[in-house]
Amino acid sequence: MSKSSRTGGELLVKCLANLGVKTGFGVPGESYLAVLDALYDADIKFTLCRHESAAGFAAAAWGKLTGQPGIGFVTRGPGATNASIGVHTAMQDSSPMILFIGQVAVDDKGREAFQEVDYRAFFTPLAKWATEIDNPDRIPEIITRAWHIALSGRPGPVVIALPEDMLTQMTASQPCQPVTIAEAGVDTDALSQAMEMLSAAKKPLILAGGGGWNDAGKKALQSFAESQNFPVSAAFRYHDVIDNHSPIYIGDAGVGMAPHIAAAIKQADVILALNIRLGEGTTQAWTLLDVPYASQKIIHVHASDMEIGKIYHPALALHAGPNQFAMALAGQVASDAQLASRKAFIDENRKAYLASLTPAAQDSPVDMSAVMAILQEQLAEDAILTNGAGNFALWPNKAFCFGPNQRLIAPQSGAMGYGLPAAIAAGVAYPGRQVVCFAGDGDIQMGIAELGTAIQANAKLIILVLNNGSYGTLRMHQERDYPNRISGTSLYNPDFAAVAQAYGMAGFKVGKTADFEAVFAKAAQADKGAVIELDINVDAITPRTTLAKLRGGA
Repeated sequence: MSKSSRTGGELLVKCLANLGVKTGFGVPGESYLAVLDALYDADIKFTLCRHESAAGFAAAAWGKLTGQPGIGFVTRGPGATNASIGVHTAMQDSSPMILFIGQVAVDDKGREAFQEVDYRAFFTPLAKWATEIDNPDRIPEIITRAWHIALSGRPGPVVIALPEDMLTQMTASQPCQPVTIAEAGVDTDALSQAMEMLSAAKKPLILAGGGGWNDAGKKALQSFAESQNFPVSAAFRYHDVIDNHSPIYIGDAGVGMAPHIAAAIKQADVILALNIRLGEGTTQAWTLLDVPYASQKIIHVHASDMEIGKIYHPALALHAGPNQFAMALAGQVASDAQLASRKAFIDENRKAYLASLTPAAQDSPVDMSAVMAILQEQLAEDAILTNGAGNFALWPNKAFCFGPNQRLIAPQSGAMGYGLPAAIAAGVAYPGRQVVCFAGDGDIQMGIAELGTAIQANAKLIILVLNNGSYGTLRMHQERDYPNRISGTSLYNPDFAAVAQAYGMAGFKVGKTADFEAVFAKAAQADKGAVIELDINVDAITPRTTLAKLRGGA
């Protein structure tokens, strides 16, 4: 064997190291033992998860948080199907991710070998690209291509199957080198047309979100909007695209949309849809804008040409990356009259947004409106908040004002069980930052064993478990559609504080609002993180006005 020869598994890991990968998430399997062996000698941390769904979620969250592809490793068959939820979430979140899956030997394919799956057929509808490497000599080529696809245009997940015999074969191919990702530039003529449309608008609105942003692009967007008095609304679960304390931020256009946001979208005469898909959550199931021709003039800017015109035919289309476009906006000038006219529209909606941050007190042992007020004051300036899916998510999504360095990592796919793995990914990526996970009692039990992953990975987390003994969202919908006929939504729960303690974390139970602040202070100092179980009335898991509305009330 020559000095330049290595196994396919070793070449794969060397390629990842050259691309800057420092962490991967996974569950081991015999189908990729050669990769695990290569990781033994590499400067890449393998974060051992308890379930493949958590590995998929963590990799998807890593991509959303860092902007670099989250890396997942799972075994064939059951491991791959378990991890598919992470791929789906990464796609809907526009988050870069690469999932590696062990595969049966090349010569055994097509025989329904043990745990065999056709991964191209299975994952193609879920991912940006799904492929398989049968020849170790092609590993550098395919890994480089996967990296480009995951990060280019609309970021998203790539799935690569790895036949186990390919991983043990020897190859003299050289590892891939770092790659540069091109971001689509801005057509200056189209930019001029966009500015003419925005300048002429009486009630312009910027809707921003999506993947692929960097700090420079976010700052440029905020600077432009503030200088021109353009109100900005973040798309569903992209609150952190802009400093929520900015006077031009008016709230998020997402599930549980505040009435003033829906009204602003309807009233706007020109909408700059910047790097968003104009999806279901942002448009209230496509009811706020007529399909395919909205009465509002839409300027649709997106990094992917595939997203432009997919649902709405825009008045003006620009195929441009969000950062390139935002930075091209600098230097635009508006008249005093234009600024004054726009300011009135902003002020009206900003006032409504600030009012929405303080919902009415809840009739519950622990009042979440009071809890959120405490967290608003006490969370670190660079805190990272995560959540899965459920009514509980409305609290971090609707009652928290995100500062310029705070992040929200939450699933557009509405996937339960996402919050804890996402928090683990955040704790591994940024060990010095405060990470707070919001979880419902049903949501956390989708992967409560990942508390062990958090301990093993030294991810110091604060996990708030809102315990209402119910699948709250479904219960709420039952109350709306089938009053007084609760079926299949009540939960028998463990003592969550005791479960945390069993894993070596601090565990607390809060039964009344007055106790929360002191308990949170203790949790923030816990060496291995903490779980705080909150006693919540089933009808108070979300602001009561929302439940009343769903029940047909005022």
